Amino acid sequence: MRAQVVEQSIEDPSGRRQTVSVNIGESPLAWLHARGHLSQRHYVAGDRLRADWEKAGLGARVTMRWDAAPTQSGRRGPGAAVDPTHAQLTARERFDGAIRMAGPGLADILWRVACAGEGLVAAERALGWPTRAGKLVLTLALDRVATWYRVP
Repeated sequence: MRAQVVEQSIEDPSGRRQTVSVNIGESPLAWLHARGHLSQRHYVAGDRLRADWEKAGLGARVTMRWDAAPTQSGRRGPGAAVDPTHAQLTARERFDGAIRMAGPGLADILWRVACAGEGLVAAERALGWPTRAGKLVLTLALDRVATWYRVP
C-alpha cells in the first residue's frame, strides 16, 4: 500500500510558516510514536482506546444504514430499534472505563488525538491551551489509560 503524502503549510510555535509533508493515512498517535514522542506503552494504550471507540460505534456515521432492523415479531421493517451487539457493548464499557480512568482534565485531549484523529497542535488550539502543553497532558492521560488496559 502506498503512503498518501500531501504537502501542508503549517505555522510553527514562533509564528513562521513552513511547508511539511504529511502522510494522511497515519494517525496522530502513530506519528508521535514514530518520532519518539510516545513510548510503546502509550501508543498501544491509545490504539486500544481508538479501537474500542470504533468497535463501540461511537463515531459519527458517514453512510446510511439501508437494512431494516427486525421488529418485535422478528420481521424486518422500519421503526424497530437495532440492538447493539455484545462486542459493541463490551467495547463501550472498556472505552467508558478508560475515559473515566484518564479523568476529566485529561480525557479531552485524549479523545481528540486518539479517537477523533486531531493533531496535537489542532487539539491544543481547540481547547485553548498554550503551545506544547498538549503533549504532556496527552502522555499523562495515556499513562492512566495504559494502566486501565493493563498494558505492560
